Amino acid sequence: MRALVTGGAGFLGSHLCERLLSEGAEVICLDNFYSGNRANIRHLMSHPNFEVIRHDVVEPILLEVDRIFHLACPASPVHYQYNPVKTIKTSVMGTINMLGLAKRVKARILLTSTSEVYGNPQQHPQKESYWGNVNPIGVRSCYDEGKRVAECLMMDYHRQNKVDVRIARVFNTYGPRMAVNDGRVVSNFCVAALRGEELVIYGDGSQTRSFAYVDDIIDGLVRLMAVSDFVGPVNLGCPDEFTMQDLARMVLEITGSRAKVTFGEARSDDPERRKPDVSLARERLGWEPRTALRDGLVRTVEHFRTVLSLTRT
Repeated sequence: MRALVTGGAGFLGSHLCERLLSEGAEVICLDNFYSGNRANIRHLMSHPNFEVIRHDVVEPILLEVDRIFHLACPASPVHYQYNPVKTIKTSVMGTINMLGLAKRVKARILLTSTSEVYGNPQQHPQKESYWGNVNPIGVRSCYDEGKRVAECLMMDYHRQNKVDVRIARVFNTYGPRMAVNDGRVVSNFCVAALRGEELVIYGDGSQTRSFAYVDDIIDGLVRLMAVSDFVGPVNLGCPDEFTMQDLARMVLEITGSRAKVTFGEARSDDPERRKPDVSLARERLGWEPRTALRDGLVRTVEHFRTVLSLTRT
């Protein structure tokens, strides 16, 4: 199998490239390095079946591949809000270009969509049948609506052009290779605790998230791409729900930090609750997350401890 991974130098993409190579695939990593990092794939560069192309998916590209894992798009609010027009162009034009490629070479294509398509959900937990509650003109809509349009494009190419598509709605993912400046809550808390800085909770800390370890999510993506008769969308995430205060306490305990927890003003359009119903993934993929939050956080903290020690030397 010859696989293309867009956003392959990113946090999630680099783990996917590694998994595919371990299974004997030839892997083309496509990345413009806007939020991706060469350090994430440096250990793969000498692999005979690994190739890197610096390219922006907003521009078309011609390649011969069997599978397309379309991950390209900044996923952290810090990164996707920095250039919101670029973000929505990546989701919309990038997905059109990848679907055009899939149509031309008759490749199966998987889109990593997001739990953000549910917005600030009025259904809890969220099932794939729920249409969401998204603010189309808010500060997060460049990402939320971009992914919703990307899903629409996937289904229209599937219905109109018979393109073989898969849609995964990925919930909050964490783990090694997250960037120090990633901007999402797990990395923010881990880095702050290790530096002895304040852990800032935006809002009163009662808002919840369900955190999935990166290896579990990669396993779900690989399983979804392997099935022959299931398009999706399918939720991939951990159904265990934690408040921001729960997460802060756990990070402080694991790091042994005496850093203080402070509270800031709630962020605009930040969902109050987020928890996936993963019964469809269990039924159709035989998948469910296996990594407990505490175990995953231990590995993630060690990653950040190593990165921070290298930056100090």
